[in-house]
Order: sequence, then structure tokens, then C-alpha cells
Amino acid sequence: MMARLTLTARLTLLFAVGSSIVLLILGWLTGIAIDRHFEQQDLDTLAGKMQLAQHAIARVNSQQEFDVLKSQLNDALIGHHDLVVQVLGPNGDVLLASAGVDFPREWLVHAPSTPAGKLFQWSQGERSYRGVALTISTAIPNWQPLVVAVAVDIAHHTEFTHSLMRALWVFVASAALATGVLGWLAASRGLAPLRAMRDKASAVTAHRLNQRLPVDAVPPELAELATSLNEMLARLEDAFRRLSDFSSDIAHELRTPVSNLMTETHVALSRPRDAASYRATLESNAEEYERLARMISDMLLLAKAEYGQMKDWIIEHGESVHLAQEVRDLFEFYEALAEENGVHLELQGACSAWGDRLMLRRAISNLLSNALRYTPRAGTVVVRLSESDGLSSLTVENPGPTIPEHHRARLFERFYRADPSRQQATGEGTGLGLAITQAIVHAHQGQVSASSEEGKTCFVIQLPQDPASSEVRTDESRQGQGVSNSPEDL
Repeated sequence: MMARLTLTARLTLLFAVGSSIVLLILGWLTGIAIDRHFEQQDLDTLAGKMQLAQHAIARVNSQQEFDVLKSQLNDALIGHHDLVVQVLGPNGDVLLASAGVDFPREWLVHAPSTPAGKLFQWSQGERSYRGVALTISTAIPNWQPLVVAVAVDIAHHTEFTHSLMRALWVFVASAALATGVLGWLAASRGLAPLRAMRDKASAVTAHRLNQRLPVDAVPPELAELATSLNEMLARLEDAFRRLSDFSSDIAHELRTPVSNLMTETHVALSRPRDAASYRATLESNAEEYERLARMISDMLLLAKAEYGQMKDWIIEHGESVHLAQEVRDLFEFYEALAEENGVHLELQGACSAWGDRLMLRRAISNLLSNALRYTPRAGTVVVRLSESDGLSSLTVENPGPTIPEHHRARLFERFYRADPSRQQATGEGTGLGLAITQAIVHAHQGQVSASSEEGKTCFVIQLPQDPASSEVRTDESRQGQGVSNSPEDL
């Protein structure tokens, strides 16, 4: 049942029960204090009367004075209707007793000879009494001491205590009810920000991920929760946007080669042709298939990166890679293309990095391919290698058109091209090269950045030199990674 109660109901119940317990304890302590007060008041009254009786009895030195003593004690009780007295003689016979009251015999028999300050209490019928007993000696020679007992009727005390307790219970019940109502109001108003957050969160859909929870309108205790939820919504919005863009880009990129294949196939089947024509058509289709296969491979590669598979592979199979040797091998691979474009290749420095050799070669290859494509004739692509503080740096610098800032911010996005028309005209690349480079670098716990100014474009890769230092190079995002056995351009 408790599990089904709302938070407001739980807080209300907590307030009501807590206040009731406190009030009950307070009432119990109040009752004890009142009883003690009345007991002390009765003790003071009875002690005064006992002193009077003790003084009178101590002066008795003859039988005649003792006879007068009875009338003196009766006179002392005049005006005190709630007081009763009883005197026992030396033989235990009752010498004086108030009418209608029977004192407990066991208290009288064991009466002390000195005031003990202790009350005894008993009930007789519907009435209750509280009294004291004392053994008092007379001045009559050879007389046994007398036992004097004085008591007070505490009916009015009891009635007052009962009335007070009844009023107190009514007050406790009323206070518990009032506390419950006030607790419900306080809890309801206090939880209003949570309900507002709930209503705001219920409005969040796949098409309305831009909704944010109010931070300034909630208490400080909930502000951190609202901020965390807003950050989560921002991440979801960004991830959903990237997923939507990626899906759209995939559909767009796959549509062109598929359309080319369908067109060429329909043309080839439109009329009978010789073997050479069919062979030419098949060769053209094979090129489109290779492009499709490369694109699909890259997308699968990036998908693996999203689940951290490349990082696990690097941790398990990583090795020390000599970056200078890898760059020289890539220079040999791109030598023919560089000579055709009139571009020079230059390597400066040397260093090593920890990771997968083929992955790192692919990342460097993508940067070199991109640099060769945009470097003008007679230009030089410079690759600089250096190391510092456990990090290896690889810089690829080439002259060429300055990349605007709004393009640099998106260079590593999937399928993004600063000049889409050029891509459509040339049909080169898949638009995934830099995204794959970034994914590979991130999988190695490194960083990659790009800068372009004054006619020079520079890409910088920073990689850890050993597995121990790789843990401190975690970057803010991961776009994707992959494996390839051959260099690939952008």
C-alpha cells in the first residue's frame, strides 16, 4: 500500500504522524508534571497539618490534656473539608477518626517516627486519598507513642487531570488533522516544480527534443536535477540530429551509385550489343560497386567505432608504431599522384605512437590524400613529426585556399564537404575520410584538429606514446573508427 502512495501523500502522512507523536509525548510529560505538582502541593499541605498535630501531641503531659487534644485536632480541620485524620492509641485502638474514611492499616502500623516526606495513596469507593503517617510521642510518662495519619481527598485533582487530558487528546487530534492539512498544502506547493518538470518532460518527443526544463523557477535542490536533465536532452537532441543527418546522407550518397548502375544496366539491355560493349558496361558497373563497397565498409567501420569495438581492439593488439616509416611508405604510395599534380612531399622529424599500425596508416593516408587534392602545382606538402610529454604529434601542412571558419568547424562531420559541387563533378571520395581519421585518433585516445589561415591548411594529430599515457587522452566525442588494409582518400 505504501508503495502506491504519492509523494504528497507520504509527506502529508509523515507530517501528521510526526506531529502527533511529538504532541503525545508532550501531553504525557505535561500529565506527569501536573501529577507531581499536585503531589508536592498535597505533601506541603499535609506536612503543615502534621507539624501542627506533632506540636500539639508533644505538649500533652496528662490524660486530661490528651482528652482536650481530640477537640484541638478537630478544630484544626475546620475549613478543610478535603482533609481527614486518624489517631491510633498505644494499643492500636482508634482514638480519633474522620467519618467515612478507613486508612490502610499497613501504612499505620509501619508509620515512621520522623517525617519521611513520602505519601501513600489509596482509593475507597469512588474517591481517592493521599496521605502521610507519623509516630509521635507524648509527654505523658510511660505512654506509648501515638500514630497520627492525615490524608487529603484528591478527587478534584483527579477530575482536573482527567479534564486536562481529555482536552489534550482533543487538541492532539485537532493538531494532527491541522498538521496533515498544512503538510498536504506544503507538500503540494513544494512539489509543484516537480509537476511542472513532469509536464515539460511529457512534452518532449522525437520531434520536440528542443524542450528544456525550467531551471530558474525551481528550488535550488531541484536546479541540479533540471540542469542534468537539460544536458541529457541536449545530448539526445544532438545525437538524434546527427542520426537523422547521417541517415539522410547515407540515402543521398547511396542513391547516386545505385542510379548510375541502374541507368547503365538499362542502357546496356535496351538493345543487343557486342561483347566489348557489355564488357565496358560491366567494368563501369564494377567501379560503382567498388565505390559502394568502400562506402559501406566505411559506414560499418564508423558504426563499430560508436560501440567502442576499435578501442578494445587497440588495447588488446596495440603496438609501438614508427610514424616516420609509415609516412615514408605512404609517400611511396602517393609518389605517382604527387608527380602528376606537380606537388612535392617532405618529411621532418621522427617519433613513435602506440596503437594499431594499419589504422594509423589509414588516418595519415586520409590527411595526405586530402592535402594532395587541394595543394596547387609546385606546392609542398610537409609532414612534421615531434614528441613531447609522452605525446607524439603529426602535422600535415599544405598550401591552398583558406578554409572559412564555418567550414572548419564541420570538417570532421560525416559526408560533409566544403564544396559539394566539386564532389559531384569529380565523383571522388565518399565524404567519410576526415570522419574516419577523427574516429581512429579518438579510438587511440588522441586528438585531431584543423586550422587554416594565410593560404595554409594544417591538420594536427596527437597520440599517446604508450598504453599508460593513453588513458589521459580521452576526448570529448567519438565519431567512428574502422580498419582498412589499404590507403584511402577523402
